[in-house]
Amino acid sequence: MPKKYSRLRLILGDQLNPSHSWYRQKDDNTLYVIAELHQEASYVCHHVQKLCAFFAAMEQFADTLRSAGHQMLHLSLDDTAAFSNLPELLTHLLEKHLATQFQYQLPDEYRLREQLAEFCQSAAMKAVGTMVCDTEHFYLSDAELHRTFSRGKRHRMEAFYRKMRVRFHILMDGEEPEGGRWNYDAQNRNKLKADDLTLVPEPLLFANDVRDILARIKRHGIHTIGKEAPHLIWPVNTQQASELLDYFCHHGIEHFGRFQDAMTGKLGPTDIKKQWGLFHSRLSFALNSKMLRPQQVVNTVIEHYRTKSPEMSLAQVEGFVRQVLGWREFIRGIYWANMPEYGSCNGLAATRPLPSWFWTGETRMHCLRQAITQSLEVAYAHHIQRLMITGNFCLLAGIDPDQVDSWYLGIYIDAIEWVELPNTRGMSQFADNGIVGSKAYAASGNYVKKMSDYCSDCHYRVAEATTPDACPLNALYWRFMHDNQVAFAPNPRNKMVYAVWNKKSEDQRQAILEQAATFLADIERL
Repeated sequence: MPKKYSRLRLILGDQLNPSHSWYRQKDDNTLYVIAELHQEASYVCHHVQKLCAFFAAMEQFADTLRSAGHQMLHLSLDDTAAFSNLPELLTHLLEKHLATQFQYQLPDEYRLREQLAEFCQSAAMKAVGTMVCDTEHFYLSDAELHRTFSRGKRHRMEAFYRKMRVRFHILMDGEEPEGGRWNYDAQNRNKLKADDLTLVPEPLLFANDVRDILARIKRHGIHTIGKEAPHLIWPVNTQQASELLDYFCHHGIEHFGRFQDAMTGKLGPTDIKKQWGLFHSRLSFALNSKMLRPQQVVNTVIEHYRTKSPEMSLAQVEGFVRQVLGWREFIRGIYWANMPEYGSCNGLAATRPLPSWFWTGETRMHCLRQAITQSLEVAYAHHIQRLMITGNFCLLAGIDPDQVDSWYLGIYIDAIEWVELPNTRGMSQFADNGIVGSKAYAASGNYVKKMSDYCSDCHYRVAEATTPDACPLNALYWRFMHDNQVAFAPNPRNKMVYAVWNKKSEDQRQAILEQAATFLADIERL
């Protein structure tokens, strides 16, 4: 006969926070449940390594709680196959164990938050008491978000970031920013030169055996993308995540700031892992699954800067802190202030289908081939590859933001909707008409040449715009700015762009627009 529990607590796959107050006391009448669900494995087509990473981390977290003396139920896809969704499973478990209380932490995805809220109001839950609590992960609580961000308002990250620095007294000297400046972004846009490549560290990779999980995914017919990896390189428990954080402090942060926007394809096949790792922390999966807390990450990096590496410049550390304390918290606020309408924003009326080579990497554009192939190989690309390579192309080509969202949400190991959607639909595609950013992040091939060495090995010529072998980004860029001139020209940040465009002769402009149309008509063969 199943054991009776008075209380059932649900742990979602991105709620692997061992420091949560739930776990401070052991209670034999409380059953913790963590479950692999068909619903979560297939609501979008995920990268196979992403599924493996979440399932492995969930299993490890369940083992940790069980070892600490908590009553723990870990359910695999085999155990949950009969249930079409999460509410069905919960109803079954509450009845099976005769639980009279159901508790859960607020989901960070809108669809799950709505699903659980509706479940708690359903007829099946009339005799069950429910309680929801904060995940205790972010700097700002869920309640604070709604006091800080307003629906439809154009918030700016820099102002938000400065307030966060002051409130949490991070990199501050009294009331002023340490070093006298809030932002060192201008010093953090260096291209990797040949001599700099020798500085790139060997990335710390793990070898987590996920062969059983792979077999389970195949057994249940879960459709995935990307390269299978029987031994997963990503951290799947807090110990590994902490090791990766420590490794970043000792081998990455010293050069992170100035090279955080850089890209390279020159390290060669024997150093391919260095090529995509560069100086980046690769902590986003550990953070977004909550194995690491942002406060822990920020404090550890700053402590290393202060005590263990005095020769490191403030600019390197500030650039990283801005990503975690500033951008990550900001994006979350934008998401919750504007959902669910935000998920259907299409301010630029983009409708073109995503090219099929986004699923294969088989394109003659070296920059896109590099970013996409890498993403398919390891479920990872750093923020500039996402924003200014794949994202920039989709923006210039007018790709349907629904399809862009699905690709980003599925392919990246750290992609959860709260962080993916504002970054993609807002920052990258400008589909929100400027809620996230003050301008569209559109760029020609010159940006790729400036920040990478991709162009030297490309089929196309980055300095040309109107020849058949011209870099497609050039003509597409000018077409995009031309088509959106009414919306974009009033922005002072675009003044120089339109001055250059208007100086071109009518014949030059027409040739560029015709070349762009030719590229778009043959987009599958680029």
